[in-house]
Amino acid sequence: MRSDYVEANPNATRALLMAIMEAQMWCEDPANHDEMAQICSRRRWIHAPYDDLIDRIQGNFDYGTGRVVENHPQMMRYWDKHASYPYKSHDLWFLTENKRWGYLPQDYDSLALIEQVNREDLWRQAADRLGVASTDIPDSTSRGIETFFDGKVFDPEDPQAYLDSLEIKRLA
Repeated sequence: MRSDYVEANPNATRALLMAIMEAQMWCEDPANHDEMAQICSRRRWIHAPYDDLIDRIQGNFDYGTGRVVENHPQMMRYWDKHASYPYKSHDLWFLTENKRWGYLPQDYDSLALIEQVNREDLWRQAADRLGVASTDIPDSTSRGIETFFDGKVFDPEDPQAYLDSLEIKRLA
């Protein structure tokens, strides 16, 4: 949301965040997966076959090579494992990727932008109003060091090291 809207409409902002959070919690609940797949399969939404959607939603994957995985721990998340929390370390990774591909200059002050636009305080307020347990709210705005599927490591304390470790960068 734009900052001018947030500042002018704090109650509406909080209500909108709470509605989104409630929807995320609903989507996370396995009891709702069937209905969610039915809704999403409609033409006005994803317009994909129900059978394709329900398997992915439930964490079941057919890789087409005879390899089938059921209830995969990396299934889509909507609420659990802090899926919706606006981590500042995620913001930093996205901005670092923009530097990687040349969309932002290397000397761009990512941290200043993150401090300006990330309103995790509003997320926390909305979560509190919904009665979200404190144990379900992250203690930190950083997930810490992340290791990706290719073995590359992103340390939010040293994003330049991540950039330096990458072989593929901006295309000339």
